[in-house]
Amino acid sequence: MATLQGKTAVVTGGSRGIGRAVVERLARDGARVVFNYAHDETAAAETVAAVERSGAPGSAWGIRLDLTGPHAAETLLDQATQRHSTPDIIVNNAALSPVPTPLAETDDATFEATLAVNTTAVFHTLRHAARHMPDGGRIISVSTLNTVRPVPHIAPYAASKAALELLTAVAAQELGPRGITVNTVSPGATDTDMLRSANPPEALDHVTTLTPLRRLGTPADIADVIAFLAGPDGRWITGQNIRATGGLT
Repeated sequence: MATLQGKTAVVTGGSRGIGRAVVERLARDGARVVFNYAHDETAAAETVAAVERSGAPGSAWGIRLDLTGPHAAETLLDQATQRHSTPDIIVNNAALSPVPTPLAETDDATFEATLAVNTTAVFHTLRHAARHMPDGGRIISVSTLNTVRPVPHIAPYAASKAALELLTAVAAQELGPRGITVNTVSPGATDTDMLRSANPPEALDHVTTLTPLRRLGTPADIADVIAFLAGPDGRWITGQNIRATGGLT
């Protein structure tokens, strides 16, 4: 059922992993999805092609745009408006996850680059939404279980996501009177390239044993939660952080 027919959605970081699954799911629900990607043009083209092959009632269109650039997030939202209409749905998914490094050895450039994508870009999308999003819109930001289950060597990543969660919570308070819902989804260990590049196989095996459902999450698992919040059935949920972790937290 095309519950998002006629809606325009923007997904940051939509060419791979969770972002790609979100693009495909929202298009399947009927949305016209605009997403950005930083470098991988091939992956972006594959995402668009997958939506087209699926026969989804919605569509997907990718824009090469590095969110660390000045006004990049605003540019993405403006491009979506020019192509379709002012976005009704924004999914803040793009994330930079640096190589795990002890705090004492983390340099300023790594910290600043991580916050630029994971926090500052989210601030910009929220500010743009506060100014331009139609009443009744939906905003979903993707965080991590590591804000409540911190582990060593990920200080920039964890700090950036903690800030994202509070930005989202404040936005929910401010935008609620306009019927705009603002929520966070915090995945657990989800089987993506990012997860596998940052963790050895034995670590993934261990986290699976700690998860009550006894498996890693999939990008589709997270996309389904986001689609629920983006759709009409999520109308009464706002200011929440849904921990989609398979019971790990």
